[in-house]
Amino acid sequence: MTQPKKKRILLVEDEENLRLLYQEELDKDGYDVTAAGDADEALAALRGGGFDLIITDIRMPGKDGIELITQIMGQRRDIPIIINSAYQSYKDDFMTWAADAYVVKSSSLDELKSRVKELLGS
Repeated sequence: MTQPKKKRILLVEDEENLRLLYQEELDKDGYDVTAAGDADEALAALRGGGFDLIITDIRMPGKDGIELITQIMGQRRDIPIIINSAYQSYKDDFMTWAADAYVVKSSSLDELKSRVKELLGS
């Protein structure tokens, strides 16, 4: 009997410690996580395809998360996107409404993990 295919997540986070923490936690939950440190890295990974979900920060050097979402939506509208930001104020920015979920960063990853499960149906 074959194992079910792991759901693939593209994680975009410029803070290395958080990127490693999220990647480790989501790996433990059984996801195949590809991490990117900025929008350009994420877009390059996305060209390889095969992602089931994208998690992105908003405030990053270079292109921010909103620019990244805009570019992704121009190419692929079928991949759910979670914005994971420390800034709740962006929730009111209509440009973030294209995302499927908005999670405010906290010391607990419960809400983020819950949204991931909800959007991936796992």
